[in-house]
Amino acid sequence: MEIIIVKDTIEGGKKAFELIKAGMDQGAKVLGLATGSTPISLYHEMIKSDVDFSDMTALNLDEYVGLAPTDPQSYRYFMEEQLFSKKPFKETFVPNGKAKDAEQECERYDQIIEKHPIDIQILGIGSNAHIGFNEPGTSFDLTTHKVELLPSTIEANKRFFDHAEDVPRLAYSMGIKSIMKSEKIILMAYGETKAEAIKKAIEGPITQEVPASILQKHENVIIIVDEAAAKLIKR
Repeated sequence: MEIIIVKDTIEGGKKAFELIKAGMDQGAKVLGLATGSTPISLYHEMIKSDVDFSDMTALNLDEYVGLAPTDPQSYRYFMEEQLFSKKPFKETFVPNGKAKDAEQECERYDQIIEKHPIDIQILGIGSNAHIGFNEPGTSFDLTTHKVELLPSTIEANKRFFDHAEDVPRLAYSMGIKSIMKSEKIILMAYGETKAEAIKKAIEGPITQEVPASILQKHENVIIIVDEAAAKLIKR
C-alpha cells in the first residue's frame, strides 16, 4: 500500500490522473469510477487533457435505487455531467436505478464486471469507511447487491439534495469482492472528516466494520490524501 500526501484536491486529481495515464500506457482498458465530490478534480484533469478515452470502458461503483438516469440526482446523470458528455468513452456502465427486479439487476451488473475486468478502480471513502456503498458490516464476499444506506451516509449525502428526506434510502453497489479483483486501486480522501476513516483503513485491524480495511490485503493500492485526511496516520 502506497500513501501519497498532497496539498489539496487539485494536486490529488493531477496525481490520480498521472497514475491512470501511466496505466493506460501499459495497456489498461477498463476504469472503475466513483461519484461524489472527491473524484471531481480527477475528472477535470481527464477532460482538459489530450488523452483519448474512446477505446476505454468505464464501470461505475453504484447508483441510487429509484432514480432514473435522467434524474439530476442520479449517479448516471452525475457522470454524464462531470465526464462522459465531455470525454467520450467506448462504453460506460452504471447500475440501473429503475430496474424492476433488484436481483436480476445485480446479476446483470456482475456479468458486466466479469466481461470487463477492471484495470484501475477509483475509490472515495465515507466518514464511516465505506467504499462504494458497502456500509460497515457488509460481507467482504458480496458482489453487486442492494444496500440499505446507514443514517451516517444519508446525512453525508443530504448536501446534494434540497431536503434530507429526498435522499434515497437504498442503492445498488458493486461489492467488495468485485472491487478487490481490480488490478490497481486508487483511493482518494480529502479533509479532516475523513481522517479517522483513513487511519482505520490503513492502520486498523481488517474488519467488516471498517469496509476499507480490506484494502490492506490488495497487492496494488495507492492512497492519495491531503494533510487533513492524513493527520492521524503514522508517517
